[in-house]
Amino acid sequence: MPNSLISSRYLGVACVLPVLVLLLLPALAHPQESGSRQQMSQMEHWQTLVQADQRFAQLTTQAGRRAAFLEFLASDSVVFRDGPVDALTLYSSPSFAEAASEIDWKAHYVDVSYAGDVGLSAGPLTVFNDTGTDSYGHLISIWRSSSAGWELMADIVVNIPGFLSLDVEPNYSDTLPVIAETANPTSMAVAENTLQSLVDADELFGRSINFRGGQRALLRYGLENTRVYLPGMGPAVGAEAASSVYGAFLDNQLATTNPINLNNVGAYLSSSREMGYTYGTMETDSDAAEAGFRTSYMRLWRFNQEGEWRIAVEVLSPF
Repeated sequence: MPNSLISSRYLGVACVLPVLVLLLLPALAHPQESGSRQQMSQMEHWQTLVQADQRFAQLTTQAGRRAAFLEFLASDSVVFRDGPVDALTLYSSPSFAEAASEIDWKAHYVDVSYAGDVGLSAGPLTVFNDTGTDSYGHLISIWRSSSAGWELMADIVVNIPGFLSLDVEPNYSDTLPVIAETANPTSMAVAENTLQSLVDADELFGRSINFRGGQRALLRYGLENTRVYLPGMGPAVGAEAASSVYGAFLDNQLATTNPINLNNVGAYLSSSREMGYTYGTMETDSDAAEAGFRTSYMRLWRFNQEGEWRIAVEVLSPF
């Protein structure tokens, strides 16, 4: 090979290398920059969901419950009565229009996927009854983002006996701990997640309740910063507190010889594959002499850094 050709090739490499070094210097100097951009993007998604939930609550006050829900409900959305039912069918019915009480609520916690296409809002709820005696609870909603904006996908109420102040605001710092537990959404492990793997995790948790008990099951399959919403109490936050009240609640409802059966009705996986939600019913076998235990459930899941689906939010609403 001619020396002049060899020299020109080396000269080309020598010219390119300084350029590559200059291009790489910012990344080498700021290794956290990509992580910061990811966090900012997720925070922006979080803020848009907060705003959507607030608009929804304001529209409920201004136009009434039925009109607001029909404005925000997705075509395939569900709400929970005696289990999940089609939301549009319910809210469009004349009987609902006549009987529905007006409500007011305020989100105190919001979570959102890395892709900004799936999210959750939760907060205290007041139901204004015609009798003059208001009732209270938690309202937990699952949202999905589309080209038209955020749509309401699932809506569940957990009743409590007393008033919870609506003087609350969601804070992104409350969501950061669960984001920190979540696997990098760009990793190969997350990319391999499927909707079926999410449903499998949901069904495994149901079986785990039977052989571990509720407390140990949630300790095993919940995040360190998991949240639990149960009837008659405020939200329990953190693995120890959440699993303790979850186990006590189920122990009070279930006989140890009466296993609980989980019926997964639906699931949805974020396009970024690190977040999803599941919903359905759990119930015990019963005969004519004993009513048994039946509850709707809704779960928000995050895929953790150890490569497992873990429960970020658990909601039970017995019926």
